[in-house]
Amino acid sequence: MASKPPSLSRNTANIHHPYQAPEGFVSPQVPIYKGSTVIFPNTAAMRERQWLDKSSYTYGLHGTPTTFTLEERLASLEGGTHCILTPSGLAAIAQVDFALLKTGDEVLIPDNAYAPNQSLASGELQNFGITHQRYDPLNLDDLAQRISSKTRLVWLEAAGSVTMEFPDLVAQVALCKTRGVLCALDNTWGAGLAFNSFDLTPGQGTEPLGVDLTIHALTKYPSGGGDVLMGSIITRSDALARTIKLSHMRLGTGVGSNDVETLLRSLSTLEMRYAAQDHHARELARWCEGQSVFAQVLHPALAQSPGHMHWQKLCVSQQYPQGRAAGIFSVVVDTRFSNAQVDAFCDALRIFKIGYSWGGPMSLVVPYQKQNIRTLPSPHLQPGTVVRFCIGFEDVADLQEDIKQAIHAVLV
Repeated sequence: MASKPPSLSRNTANIHHPYQAPEGFVSPQVPIYKGSTVIFPNTAAMRERQWLDKSSYTYGLHGTPTTFTLEERLASLEGGTHCILTPSGLAAIAQVDFALLKTGDEVLIPDNAYAPNQSLASGELQNFGITHQRYDPLNLDDLAQRISSKTRLVWLEAAGSVTMEFPDLVAQVALCKTRGVLCALDNTWGAGLAFNSFDLTPGQGTEPLGVDLTIHALTKYPSGGGDVLMGSIITRSDALARTIKLSHMRLGTGVGSNDVETLLRSLSTLEMRYAAQDHHARELARWCEGQSVFAQVLHPALAQSPGHMHWQKLCVSQQYPQGRAAGIFSVVVDTRFSNAQVDAFCDALRIFKIGYSWGGPMSLVVPYQKQNIRTLPSPHLQPGTVVRFCIGFEDVADLQEDIKQAIHAVLV
């Protein structure tokens, strides 16, 4: 055991204790490295070290062994080569916008996109002189007509938030490539499992057709516990990665090591959880199709759901003949019931809890008034109030009985 140098006080010697734990400790979980300050052996090392390529460490905000490990695993999961962590999924969207857009540019957003993405565009981006338009995600011509010389970025979402339409993602990406416009996908629904965002047409052509980058709200499926806020940005482009990393550095956004540890621990069960919640959601969605109070059930794997053929083309494979989908679906409650009655229906649910987000162990429900979440005509949606169900790990029979009793309590 090392002893303190005699010239130092006990307190100073304790702070500068020379002991270093031996290397070679290997366990299933990645160690948590916490630190803002990184100690350099000398000034030359301080000036020479490079964090952009993950070859070394300079400051805790720029990466630790723990954050680098999560970034590498997430990049592999989604089929990318670079990953940047952010404090939330919305922070990932904002980081992409702030890194790639400037005054005079325009961004296009699907009309069924995650609502905070739209709010960001009409708030901060507009304040910075960046314009935006919403486009119909099921109408490729509408997207094509809105791309102009000012368009620098097109956001994509599959499936759409709340109303669950599945666009022709392959055609959308091909259009953006043809027009020389960057495209970014909110890949939270797919979780890197339903399809490969960076190779949408495997085996077709010499160069994979894929998005330029994805964002992922790690808060959802990768966390799995409803207790962590985090996001990621993933790309295969070295140039895009460098641009975003430098902007990320300048904005000074970071993530906590304990949250990173939680994500790393949860990733090992991601695929099993995704499959289980997918199975439960489909079973419950099919049952809901038989309930007369629901005018429409919105789930990409259901044949009557908008964009089902696009989902089938992208998410069904030899390996997964039933396709893959997130554990989320929505219903449109018939117009004979008022918004107040729909709210009362949600309040009457006992197992489903009212709350945002999804991917955790507890099933959630949220009602939406369609006029508040859509600006463009949506003839593919039946009139009525939309209710989104996010399925957890409860027994499907219990969830079914819960919906049934709430229907009989309020809507019958």
